[in-house]
Amino acid sequence: MKKTVNYHKRQKGLNFRIIVSVLILALMAITSEAVSTSNLELSSSREDGHLLEWTHVEVSGEEVSGEEASGAAPVPYKEPDSPQKTERYVVIIYSVLLGMVAGILIFFGYSHITSGDLAFAKKSVKDLRWLKVWEPPGPEEVDLEKFEARRIRLLTAIPILSITAAELLIFSGRMGTAVWIHIGVIIALSLSDIFLKDPEIHRIYQAFMLLPVLRLINLSMPIFFDTTLYTFIFVYGPLAIPVAVIIFHQRDSLEEIGITMENIVPYMIISVPLGFLLGLGEYLTIQAGYLIPDLTFVNLLKLTIVMVFFVGLVEELIFRTILQTRLEKALSVWEALLITSLMFGFMHSGYGTLQEILYTGFVGLIMGLAFYKTRSLPFVAVLHGFVNVFLFGILPHQLNMWPGF
Repeated sequence: MKKTVNYHKRQKGLNFRIIVSVLILALMAITSEAVSTSNLELSSSREDGHLLEWTHVEVSGEEVSGEEASGAAPVPYKEPDSPQKTERYVVIIYSVLLGMVAGILIFFGYSHITSGDLAFAKKSVKDLRWLKVWEPPGPEEVDLEKFEARRIRLLTAIPILSITAAELLIFSGRMGTAVWIHIGVIIALSLSDIFLKDPEIHRIYQAFMLLPVLRLINLSMPIFFDTTLYTFIFVYGPLAIPVAVIIFHQRDSLEEIGITMENIVPYMIISVPLGFLLGLGEYLTIQAGYLIPDLTFVNLLKLTIVMVFFVGLVEELIFRTILQTRLEKALSVWEALLITSLMFGFMHSGYGTLQEILYTGFVGLIMGLAFYKTRSLPFVAVLHGFVNVFLFGILPHQLNMWPGF
């Protein structure tokens, strides 16, 4: 009885920290949206309800957006006055501090719950007989192994459909509703262990929790830089904290995580041409603007570091190391690949085009297969990074000089 009481105390502490963390992220998203709206003249597409990916670069002392880099009509840039600059720096400090508080709360919350005995969490699913769909049938009705697989599929479908619905709302321009759905998903998944005493489901839900967290952190970053290249650091840097906590909590081996140097040289060589091909296909799909003003060595090095060690590494840890690996254990390889690719595609709904969702879903499937065959996190992280290097750096500069691009 004492163990049960202690477990519930730890669980209440964890739930409190997670809820406060989510509310902080929501506050960041809402406040940053208000600040950005007050400082920016939004395009007619935004007024029509479509979310645009704003890509600011500095060229010859002037700032242009990603649309201008793709050939759209230029928009005059007005240098902000001192009060506006001060406000931007205040927002930067505000966002960083709140993000750090949310990350610390999540870290200490999971450290607190994992420091105790988790044997209490391994109760049988029979505890949920009050819900008929969970009640295990008798051996004469159906094989228990098949029933368990069906139950896991059903429980997995809930966060998939919820996150997909939120991303479709972002795709259609209903940002506010999508934010609250993502918040609800995080809270529901974090509290699910009160009703579901299945460690396997808990691990799956922990993986899915990272997707709305990624979206909320992304939306909480206001447009305050002359170039958005550095905003990736502010998005993926804090996101690395819950990613590391979940990997530590689930205690996966280095092999499962994909940390290996086996065949690293040929993988690095292959990642460049493969990254070019995948990046070219995505560039032709969305006509992305460039994130660096020119193709000097220093600018390419900056872009490569950000895209490989922040974007590529963190996203591959989320989608391949955590989500895909966990789904492979609970379901099947192909189900895990399809679900992970589907979610990877929908998490690119912010570009506002169905073609981008479909194409990034295809790219996610390629990377998922690459990770399944090689079990090499360095390979898929570098491949992912080079796709973005070509997409946001080399191809926009080179292909803009060609007729028809």
